[in-house]
Amino acid sequence: MRRGRPTMPASAHTTRCPCAKGGPMDAASISALAALAGSVVGGLTALATSWLTHQAQARAQERAGDRTAREALYRDFIVEASRLYGDALVHETTEVSNLVGVYAMVSRMRVRSSPEVVENAEKVARTIVETYLAPNKTLRELHDMAQSGWMDPLQGFSEACREELRTLRGVTALPGLDNG
Repeated sequence: MRRGRPTMPASAHTTRCPCAKGGPMDAASISALAALAGSVVGGLTALATSWLTHQAQARAQERAGDRTAREALYRDFIVEASRLYGDALVHETTEVSNLVGVYAMVSRMRVRSSPEVVENAEKVARTIVETYLAPNKTLRELHDMAQSGWMDPLQGFSEACREELRTLRGVTALPGLDNG
């Protein structure tokens, strides 16, 4: 026998795997399993990150599409309501079918807009109808109305839309507009 360090049997350098039926598990197998587990965790992390990124992008696109649709709806309403209001100032009657477009846009706003925007749009529609029912305005009366500020029934609507779109953008100011 040799003196010095005692020798250990070969089986002492292996570990028993609790999942195997008492079979030995060497260091190479442990390293391989650790690498495999690391790869699985890394792959799942990459998959989860990719899925979360895709979901965030999809939500951002949906919000942008909604904002764009609202902007188009508000623009169309302003154009049509302005045209009808101008016509109502100088005419006492209109075809009811001319008013249908404005009321259809108000209904579309009820689906996707804030209550304040809808309330202001309804007020504009009522103003148009009331203006058709009132006597025609003379040029002098139109001038006086313009000077006193009564010529802009869309101001409240426009301000409500601006505030809603500002909120949807998540910013405190709209670029290119005097927000003071």
